[in-house]
Amino acid sequence: MNTKPLVSVIITTKNSAPTMDPLLKSVKEQNYKNIETVVVDNRSTDKTADIARKYTSLVFQKGPERSAQRNFGAQKSRGKYLLFLDSDMVLTNNVVKDCVETFERDNNKLGGLVVPERSFGQGLWAKAKILEREINRGEGFFESARFFPKKIFMSFKGYDENLTGPEDWDLPQRIRKTYTIGRIKSFINHNEGELSLSTLFRKKMYYGLSASKYLTKHKISIISPTTIYFLRPAFYKNWRMLLTDPVVSLGMLVMLSVEFIGGGIGYLKGSLKIE
Repeated sequence: MNTKPLVSVIITTKNSAPTMDPLLKSVKEQNYKNIETVVVDNRSTDKTADIARKYTSLVFQKGPERSAQRNFGAQKSRGKYLLFLDSDMVLTNNVVKDCVETFERDNNKLGGLVVPERSFGQGLWAKAKILEREINRGEGFFESARFFPKKIFMSFKGYDENLTGPEDWDLPQRIRKTYTIGRIKSFINHNEGELSLSTLFRKKMYYGLSASKYLTKHKISIISPTTIYFLRPAFYKNWRMLLTDPVVSLGMLVMLSVEFIGGGIGYLKGSLKIE
């Protein structure tokens, strides 16, 4: 009989076939073995669900967005702990083990854990995203918790289904009012793929649509480190990283400017809808 607590790994997907095998294989190869894998797909038109069924029988269909998928996965899960993953992630071998051991040592003050990410990908913009993550490692404005005790997750009613993008920050912020958010050393590898500026622009604009709701909910100024990258302390604390590769550093500044414009347009559109 396995006496170690069950961990439910909840994966949200949408046309994610190219990245499914590496992700699911990394879950299967965890050094911690008492895991159930729950895949919540959003009506993919590729082989995403078929690939998922090779690894788990817990494959469900749910939309319309990531927050609803995650909450649905939590409802279907049986674990004491929940780990939420996106489909473009690959776990290093000790992620689940480190998360469980951190919580089992805890004195009931912890409410969630950040699992730091390392990016990989092809092309200039992927390298720029990698640099951005490195500069912001350990920065509260950038990293968000993704491992929670199910009891705590459910008591806070999970992810806010009115938010798409900011929901990653919203839930830990609510939890912090009662508990602390910790951090482990093991990494998640994040597959950025081959990014383009147009893709990044559209993504930030889409996420920006619910930014006004998020900022209002948490009483955050539109001009703050949360919304403007260049106001974040990590950017100035780690400025020497910009000297390692001037081309990539310039690319990162261009990328962040494009994302800021996209997010700003989304914010304005979302604000008009709210009003």
